[in-house]
Parts: sequence; structure tokens; C-alpha cells
Amino acid sequence: MIFSKIIIMHKNFKTTIKQNKSTIIISIVSSFLTVLILVALFYILALCNVVPFNSLFSNNLAIQNRVPVKTGTSVEESQVINTVEKTNPAVVSIIISKDVPTVENNNNLYSYLFNNNSDSNTQQNSTEKQQIGGGSGFFVSSDGYIVTNCHVVEDSTAEYTVLTKDNKKYTAKIVAKDKTLDVAVLKIDGKNFSYLTFADSDTLKLGQTAIAIGNALAEFQNSISMGIVSGLSRSITASDGNGSAEQLNGVIQTDAAINPGNSGGPLLDIKGNVIGVNVAIENSANSIGFALPSNVVKSVVDSVMKNGEIVKPYLGVRYTQITSDVKEKNNLSVDYGVLVSRGSANGELAVIPGSPADKAGIVENDIILEIDGAKLENDKSLVSILRQKKVDQTVTLKVMHDGATKEVKVKLEKAPNNL
Repeated sequence: MIFSKIIIMHKNFKTTIKQNKSTIIISIVSSFLTVLILVALFYILALCNVVPFNSLFSNNLAIQNRVPVKTGTSVEESQVINTVEKTNPAVVSIIISKDVPTVENNNNLYSYLFNNNSDSNTQQNSTEKQQIGGGSGFFVSSDGYIVTNCHVVEDSTAEYTVLTKDNKKYTAKIVAKDKTLDVAVLKIDGKNFSYLTFADSDTLKLGQTAIAIGNALAEFQNSISMGIVSGLSRSITASDGNGSAEQLNGVIQTDAAINPGNSGGPLLDIKGNVIGVNVAIENSANSIGFALPSNVVKSVVDSVMKNGEIVKPYLGVRYTQITSDVKEKNNLSVDYGVLVSRGSANGELAVIPGSPADKAGIVENDIILEIDGAKLENDKSLVSILRQKKVDQTVTLKVMHDGATKEVKVKLEKAPNNL
């Protein structure tokens, strides 16, 4: 029975094949053509780099040998983040407080019914301490010495409080101020503070990374911005908006965002060393800020640490750095040196009476061209050259007076504390 069933099934299979022979042939040919078309299509895509050829045949190998792709920050970003984390605790906010009058309203029924003078309904009967401004600074020693700008702490009637990154408050004492350089040194009680170190600003290169940290707008504590060194040895006139102005020479230009409140904060290199102290911005433009070079600031700090005060040589002139623009506007015969000239405020004489320059016979409109053979140019300012000299040292000035050049010997003296 089993054998006969197999014979019957075999006969039926042969019969089925005969009856559907043409259909089967068509199906086989169609499948072959489909496979051929697909292979040709993949080959064309591979040639056009739409589909990587290796991926068609080596998926398993690729999975086994796949290299993990690193995600997250780049090497440069990581370096910046590390620098900020390392230096940020050394940057402080400086809170300026002052006693200001308070006004009390006498809006009682008697005053309202019998006194028509509204001014008499208010009276100034007391004062209240209020925050009137703010700035930035940074520690330069573990025992509480802090650098900031002189214009941040210029009000002798105000009180200054240092706010550290961990929101601790300390009463600050002003140790020394240098109005010419716009640098001040403060001191708070305490120890083991994180502090910053100075880089050599004479080695700065255009385009190198610059990181600014400070109390932006006197509101946003320890704000970070980053840019590059955009210019070197700039000469600017900085104004506080209240009629007071100062001439700053040899400053660093940067496009790192510097805002009001950032004054006195550090400008750092990528390694976290101080290359400058943020001092001013150009209000008429975007992304133009200025910083005092670190070498100038370091000389002030070193003097305070050593002597308890700023000891610096003193010539006793106010001046304007001569550039090609100054030469053209004033019809001068030289494009370098400094023009002895009055300050912007009333009473700021070109030559300070009784100063070394006054004793040596230097007068207004003289042009100081050289000091000991060093030409006074953008990269060699009068201040930076004088900083290399010592008190009681005699220097030789090359001076142009009424169109004639002469040499003048000057004995430098210790600068008064109010300069």
C-alpha cells in the first residue's frame, strides 16, 4: 500500500510539471533576472560611493572591528574648561557700598490738610548703606592680596567688600593705588586662598587665546568670556562717563567680551596665567576691549609685597603717545615719542611743578623721543621703560624743543603716593 501510494504521487508530480511547464520556466527566468538587476544596481551604487562596497560584504567584520567614536568636547574646549575650573576660584567680585540719604514721607492727615507745600512733606532724616557699584579682582597671593583697577576703588568715602566665588564676604582694605597705571592692590584677612600667577606679557602673540573672567555688569559673578589677543601696545583715552578720563598706553586689545563690572578682572592665556588686567571697552564698537599688560601690573604687586607701598621712579609729565594719526592731526615732524601735554581735566598741568622733569627744564609741547637710547614707540612706552629704572637713577632724555633736538639729564625720584 505504501509503495503504490508513492507511485501514484510520483505520477501526479510529473503530470503537474507537464501541465505547468511554461509557468515554471517563466518564474525561474524572472527570479534570475531580478537577482541580476539587483546585483547590477548595487554595483552601480558602489561605484558612485552611495553605498560603500565593503559594507555590502563585510558587515560582520565591520561590527567586530568597529572603533568607538569619541563624543563630547574637543581638545581645545577641554583645555579651556580645565583652565576655567582651575582659575575661577581666584577671581573675586568687589562690591562698592556707601551711605546714601534716605527720604521719609510725612504724609499724615495734618500735613495733608494744612500744608500745601509738597516739598515739605518729605524730609531727609537719615542715611542708609547701599550698594552703588561693583567691579572685579583676583588674588595674587594665598594670604589675601588682591589686584584690581584703581578706578574701581577710587571713592575714598565708600566701603569695599570682596565676594569670593563660594559667596563668602570679606571687608577689603586698600593697600596701594597707582592712578597713572590704573592699578590698585587690596588686602583681606584670611589664608589659603587660590591665587593666580603672571605670564610675561612681552611674549604675547596676536591671535593667541584670551579668557576674561569677572563680575559682568556688577551683577553676574564670575562670568566667563573667550576670544583672542586682537592688538598689542594700544594707546587709548579711557573715560568713566562722568567727565573723568585717563590716558593708557601699551595696553592689550582683545575681542573677549568685557562689560562694565569686569574692570579689574584677569585676562588669561590658555594655561590660566594672567596676561592682563581688564580695564576698558570701546563703547562705539562691538568686541573691542582693553587690558593692562601683566608685566606692568606685576611690577606694582612686587613693589607692594616688598615695600608695603608702590615704589616707582617718577618723571612728572603728562603726555600723549605720538602715532601717525597724531602726527598728521598736529602737523608734527616725527611719528614716535610722547608729546608733553595737559590732561583732560582742569588743573592737570603738562609738567608737574617741582617734579624731576620740571627741574630738568622740560616744558609743555616738548617731545620726548628717547630714554637712554630707547625710542618711545608703540611697543616701548614711556611707562614701561621708566618701570625698568630705579629711584635716584639719572637717565638721558632725547628731547625735541621748538624743532631742535637736545639731550637732557634727569634724576628720577620716588613718585608721590597720590600718583
